[in-house]
Amino acid sequence: MKKCSSNESYQMKNDHIDLELTDRDIDFLVSAISACGRESSGVRKAIKYDRDYRKAVVSDRRAFFKITEDEDVLLKISPRLYFEVLLRKAQDDLESVSYTIEKSGNVKIPVFDSQEVTTFLDIPDVLEYLAHMLASFTKIHSYVVPVRIRKGIKRRVKYSDLDVDSLIKFASKAEIPDQFKYFKRIGDLCLFLSGIYGTDMYVQADTDGRNRNNNQWVRKIKRSLEDYEYEGKTFYKLAREHPTSTLLGLSDVFQKLGENFLDARKPLILLSENYIYRRQKLLFGARIS
Repeated sequence: MKKCSSNESYQMKNDHIDLELTDRDIDFLVSAISACGRESSGVRKAIKYDRDYRKAVVSDRRAFFKITEDEDVLLKISPRLYFEVLLRKAQDDLESVSYTIEKSGNVKIPVFDSQEVTTFLDIPDVLEYLAHMLASFTKIHSYVVPVRIRKGIKRRVKYSDLDVDSLIKFASKAEIPDQFKYFKRIGDLCLFLSGIYGTDMYVQADTDGRNRNNNQWVRKIKRSLEDYEYEGKTFYKLAREHPTSTLLGLSDVFQKLGENFLDARKPLILLSENYIYRRQKLLFGARIS
């Protein structure tokens, strides 16, 4: 269990999303494109320091095939790289079709907006942010936070970061400097649930963040896709307007996510339908009904 504080790290750096890869991530990418014939140390350096080259390597189909063919890949690379490779592939796939799929319950509806979605993903830092966001849901944490009951009196309350209702409640009671982490997480959670699971749903979240196979589940309010869209847009706007957003260089990203919430869902739907369907429980451990 974590104790939540206003100094919590979001793995972001000022002015842009942190693109730093682990040594194992770089090893994996080098091995995926080793047929290029470039000397290994030069490739490693280019991946690490040349943003355009890094993007080209992560977008390379060989990286995607290596990820999808290796059953143990999640033991070898960071979740952040895993999702960035999949999102790059989703963007590439969307560029070759004229429509995306919108899910409403069990019904799939074609929407002719693929060019709009790929243009959205080309906005600086948007795709990288989505990769960070998806990676953040591979571990569900529970937190203990002090909640102000009345002046001078606070109570320590436990909540899960997959619990929209508790997050909204705590956001309304938090001190202004602490509100950013709630605003951001609520926006992310609404986008994640509506994109990856894409149906009217209950979320049942593991209360201890560790054992995802036990029966300790909490049932919360049922929400429609429209509810998630409204709340996602609302809380991304609140996150953008918070001073911390400017300090982290995330104001523009939050603005684009709020204004283009439906476009942001589309690559997540594609991931869910085509790339990670069999691995969703392993990746996220969330029970949706």
